[in-house]
Amino acid sequence: MQLKPTQLDTHLAQNLAPCYLISGDEPLLVQECADAIRRAARAGGCTERQRLHISSKDDWLELGHAAGSLSLFAERKLIEVQLPSGKPGTEGSKAIQEYLASSPDDVLLIVSGRIDKQSQKSKWYLALDQAGVVMPIWPVSPAELPRWISDRMSSLGLTAEPDAITLLAERLEGNLLAAAQEVEKLKLLHGDHSITATMVADTVSDNARYDAFRLVDVALSGDARGAVRTLRGLKGEAVQPPVLLWAVAREVRLLADLKRDVAAGTSIDRAMQQKGVWRNRQGLVRTALNRLSGRDLAEMQTLSFQVDGSSKGFLLGEPWSLLERLLIILAQGLPADSTRSRLA
Repeated sequence: MQLKPTQLDTHLAQNLAPCYLISGDEPLLVQECADAIRRAARAGGCTERQRLHISSKDDWLELGHAAGSLSLFAERKLIEVQLPSGKPGTEGSKAIQEYLASSPDDVLLIVSGRIDKQSQKSKWYLALDQAGVVMPIWPVSPAELPRWISDRMSSLGLTAEPDAITLLAERLEGNLLAAAQEVEKLKLLHGDHSITATMVADTVSDNARYDAFRLVDVALSGDARGAVRTLRGLKGEAVQPPVLLWAVAREVRLLADLKRDVAAGTSIDRAMQQKGVWRNRQGLVRTALNRLSGRDLAEMQTLSFQVDGSSKGFLLGEPWSLLERLLIILAQGLPADSTRSRLA
């Protein structure tokens, strides 16, 4: 059974499954979901917790030992497996399936890094899905962040003006841990008042976690101003243009390939599947494809070459300005009367 993080509390209030798989690369959400399962397991009689950190195939033997060993202090145990790679390998797959087949009375919690689409079709993953709960956790998108902050505030009994939530989202874009900490700080300082934008400006540090992939997704969403703001944040953190160009140019190539496939008669869903576009990004990619023309994509490929050349010194131009133009086109396309960029 697959659950979203927002469904976990309701599920745990009704029953405790024999096994849970939490996967993803959003540390705060992964940690909070794992903590909720630990609390529910403790309330359900799992008064002993055994942790296994998997770093080699031999470590999987410990899962079988843990399931077969009797506790001196508890009737049930919570067996927790840390799987950072998201890939258990042949030995791990076998160990997980054998553990589930033994129908133990203990509760198994696997905390994993992101699990790719191919692994989600594997026997070990499907066995966990059938026997218990799998919960893939995706980063909160820029568009979803204001709602996430609002819900977080409500859970703490805080109210906030819309402008305050918008400002908080802008300052903490992409960093949920910092957002949670700043909401806690606002509660301590202003818990008896409705939170205003002025309170946020006076209290909250501007410590957004800018990264190349977030930059691409902001542009794909159509938020040109947000993409430029993120780019300037990365520049302030001394990230070099070639690092950002790699991510942006890769996305431009993907869009150009998809545009050709669709023009040749392949459905957009099939084309994205063939190119390995993650399900949680397909909406962004689909929107961008509908927004951008072949002319837009050709211009972005030219600009990508210019950014690369100006960064390496064999073409004239300022790479940061060229990157800004590239992102603006990715976000909203070329103006109707625009002419193509010329190579210097």
